[in-house]
Amino acid sequence: MQVSVESLGTLERRMTFSLPADRLEAQVDGRLREISRGAKIKGFRPGKVPAKVIEQRFGAQVRAEVLDGLLREGFSNAVRQESLQIAGNPQIVPAADTADQLSYVATFEVVPDFGDVDVTKLNVVRHTSEVSAADIDAMIENLRMQRRSWNPVEREAATGDAVEIETWSQAGDERLPAEGVERGATVLGSAAMFPAIEAALVGMKAGDEKVADIEFPTDWRVPQFAGRTVAVNLKATRVSESVLPEVDAAFIKSFGVRSGDVDQFRADIRSNLERELKGALMTRLRREVGEQLIAVYSHVEMPPKLVEGEARGMAAQAIETARRQGRAVGEIPADAHAGFMDAARKRVLVGLLVGEIARRNELRLDPKRVTETMNLIASTYEEPQQVIDLYRNDAQLMAGLQARVMEEQVIDWIAERAQHTEQPMSFNEAIRQ
Repeated sequence: MQVSVESLGTLERRMTFSLPADRLEAQVDGRLREISRGAKIKGFRPGKVPAKVIEQRFGAQVRAEVLDGLLREGFSNAVRQESLQIAGNPQIVPAADTADQLSYVATFEVVPDFGDVDVTKLNVVRHTSEVSAADIDAMIENLRMQRRSWNPVEREAATGDAVEIETWSQAGDERLPAEGVERGATVLGSAAMFPAIEAALVGMKAGDEKVADIEFPTDWRVPQFAGRTVAVNLKATRVSESVLPEVDAAFIKSFGVRSGDVDQFRADIRSNLERELKGALMTRLRREVGEQLIAVYSHVEMPPKLVEGEARGMAAQAIETARRQGRAVGEIPADAHAGFMDAARKRVLVGLLVGEIARRNELRLDPKRVTETMNLIASTYEEPQQVIDLYRNDAQLMAGLQARVMEEQVIDWIAERAQHTEQPMSFNEAIRQ
C-alpha cells in the first residue's frame, strides 16, 4: 500500500493512502451474488432474480457498506505501517483516483509523547468501605417508605405529610391560570414542589386557605414567575399521614424473594448494596488516579480538536440536563463549550494516558471481568437475561462496556503499583459523589 504522511501541526497529521479498485468491485460483486441467491422480489422466483435487478435494488447500499469496510481496513493498515498512535476519529475524504487505485486523504490527530510514564511515583488514596447491618436496616426503611400508604388526618400538616392543594397565582397584573385553579400534591420536605411553597403549607389543615409571597429564581421554568415575587394562593384540600408496612412475608415477597424469608431478604439487600459500593469506590479511585495523572502530566499538549469535541459534548450534556430539570435554557451561544475546555482537556489527558499505559504495558481486556460486569449490570433489572442478550447482540453497547472495563483494569493496575494509603469511610460517605 502506498502511504504518505505529512505534519499539519504538533499533533495533527494528513495521510494519503490508496485501495485497489478491483478489490472493491470483487467484494461488491460477491456480496450481490450472495444476495441474489436468497432475495425475494415480487415477480421472480427465489434465486432467479436477474443480476441487473439485484444491482438496481441493492447495489448502492452494498457498495457503500463494502467501501466503508475497506476504508476502515485500509486506514488501520496504513496507521500500523507508519507506527502511528491515533487520537480520536479521522476525517477521510476521496482524492484523485487512477484507473486501478482509489485514493483517499485522512486528517487526524495523534497521541502526544508523554515521555517516561512511571506510575510508581504517584501517591494515590484508596478509599475503603463495607456494608454494615445498619446500612441494610436503613435500606429496609427506605423500601418501607416506598410502599407506604396514606391516611387522611384532621390535624395541621407537618413535614412528612402528604398535602393535596389547589393553587392560583398573581404575578403583577397577570393571573395564572387565567381561570380556575391548578391542582397538585406533595410530600412536605420532599422538594417535589418549590421548597418555599412546601414551607408555606406546613401548619395548614384540610380546608385552610392562605396567600404566600414566593420569590422565584431568575431561571425558573415559568417565565412569568422568573425573578419575581409572586402571590401564590394556596388551599389545602387534604392532609394525610404515612403508614409504613410491616416487614412480613408478603412485604418481602413483593421484592422478588419468593420464600418471604427475612434472612434471604437481608442477604439480597447486602448483595445489591455491595454492588453499588463497588461501583462507588471505583468511581472514587478513577477520580483519584486521574487527579494524580493530571498533576504530573498537565504540561503535555493535548490534541486540540479532540479536546474541543469533548468540550462540546460536555456542554450539550449539561444543557440537556438543565432542560430535564425544568430550568430555562434560552438561546444557546455558539461558544457554549468554552467554559468546558479546561475540564475537557483534563478528561482527554486522562483518557489518552490510560490508553498509553495499557499499550506500553501490553495490558489486555479480561473477558471474565467483562462478563462479571455485564452480569452485575443485568442483575439490577427484573429480567437479567434480556439485558445480557441485549449487550451480546448490540456491538455498540458491548464496545462501550468493554471500554469501561478496560479503563477500570488500567486504573486498578496503576493504583496497585502507585504509592497509596487507605482511607476508611462509611457506606453513605462512599456512595455520596
